[in-house]
Amino acid sequence: MITPRQLQIKRVFDVLFALFLLPILIVPIGILIVLARLDTGASGLFLQERIGQYGKPFKIYKIRSLKQGVHRLGHMDYHATSFGGFIRVHKLDELPQLFNVIKGEMSFVGPRPDLPGFADTLEGEDRIILDIKPGITGPATLKYKDEELILAKQLDPENYNRTVIWKDKVEINKRYVKNYSFSLDLHILLKSIKNA
Repeated sequence: MITPRQLQIKRVFDVLFALFLLPILIVPIGILIVLARLDTGASGLFLQERIGQYGKPFKIYKIRSLKQGVHRLGHMDYHATSFGGFIRVHKLDELPQLFNVIKGEMSFVGPRPDLPGFADTLEGEDRIILDIKPGITGPATLKYKDEELILAKQLDPENYNRTVIWKDKVEINKRYVKNYSFSLDLHILLKSIKNA
């Protein structure tokens, strides 16, 4: 099980790595925001409520990649613009989450932060997932890197997500918390960069 000392080391790494990346990524992030604004006709920076550590809500930052309108799970690629599809495939829409990390709302590695109605409804032992900050990447993120393609093949993507994928993610993230080590974080981070 992750210890308070490990949480401190994790946070120190997050801050130092984020401050190292900030001067490298600040200009590309700004350019992507402007391009997304021109591409979608809406704000290039997309904010959405997610559930964070201890079940506390926060606003996640992303580059806008979808056309305006109602978006349905399993059909996100259909709603994406051509530019939006490109940045989604290469995970460039996630870059502004660097600021979520700096603010202390997220970590580089951890369970992906979910919309209200998922992590905030966890009960019993499952709630250990909320003991750590959500991550930009994580073990469940790596397993479900093609989640949209999986959902697109389902007759009822919403139900499949809630009854199959979400339940599996909970188990994956519980194992991550129970078997946490700093070397595990580095392994997941390097694997995520390689797969981007």
